[in-house]
Amino acid sequence: MDYGIIFKGIGGFYYVKFNDSIYECKARGKFKNQKVTPLVGDYVRISILDEENKLGMIEEIYERKTELLRPTVANVNQAIIVFSIKNPLPNMILLDKMLVLAEQSGLSIIICFNKADLDVDFDYEKYEAIYHRIGYPVLKTCALEGEGIDELSLHLKDKITVFSGPSGVGKSSLLNAVHEGFTLQTGEISAKIKRGKHTTRHSELMALKNGGIVVDTPGFTSLSMHEVEPEDLKEYFPEFRMQEEPCRFDNCMHLNEPGCTVKEAVEKDLISKDRYEAYLYILNEINELKRRQKKW
Repeated sequence: MDYGIIFKGIGGFYYVKFNDSIYECKARGKFKNQKVTPLVGDYVRISILDEENKLGMIEEIYERKTELLRPTVANVNQAIIVFSIKNPLPNMILLDKMLVLAEQSGLSIIICFNKADLDVDFDYEKYEAIYHRIGYPVLKTCALEGEGIDELSLHLKDKITVFSGPSGVGKSSLLNAVHEGFTLQTGEISAKIKRGKHTTRHSELMALKNGGIVVDTPGFTSLSMHEVEPEDLKEYFPEFRMQEEPCRFDNCMHLNEPGCTVKEAVEKDLISKDRYEAYLYILNEINELKRRQKKW
């Protein structure tokens, strides 16, 4: 290949995977003049300054397909949102918020319900049906027993994936099941950083044995809805877009407007009442945030 990918960036140094090796690179001064900052996940062209010590210079940054703000990373194309079936029980409003943020970022989305061995109180079939009907693949996994791991691995193959979900749901255990010996930092990069120049932890990429790449970060670390405009929220609920007939008004917010086909679909059970109520809850939260911003 004639390009590399930035696996980690810290302290002005960028660790670029190129031809199966990791090169420690600086970026040309022109990027600072252009007010362009290289990001983890960027595809770049480098010149090699020292092959023995694997040192290089970033010469060109290729156009980004996606750019996330939290975590700050480029070219992610998939989000896997992980919730546990128990310990802790899933917070479905939180799940729907994460779906909104992933939709806003233009990512393909997979929902993963982990800890399947604890399935005693959670109606998995109900939620699998709700989310599958609107186009999201839904997995049921158990890292301990290996359930669903092969399917998860297939979804990760040849993709750059960010994992998202509350703490304690088993994201690291799932990755260890997919890639035995998975660690939070790639050894080759860690060895370079141990020279003493860089210690702060930032987002980085982790290559999996199946050709996939995972963003090593807690995922969508902030669930603030500040960046979602009230009028845009409905665009991030796929089932609203799937209605055959449009609402009477182009700017319908699906609240109390006459001729709203989304509300009609909810009444006919074509759209999940749980999802519609989540939409109302999140919309109210966004409106409240906007009101507070105006006061400030």
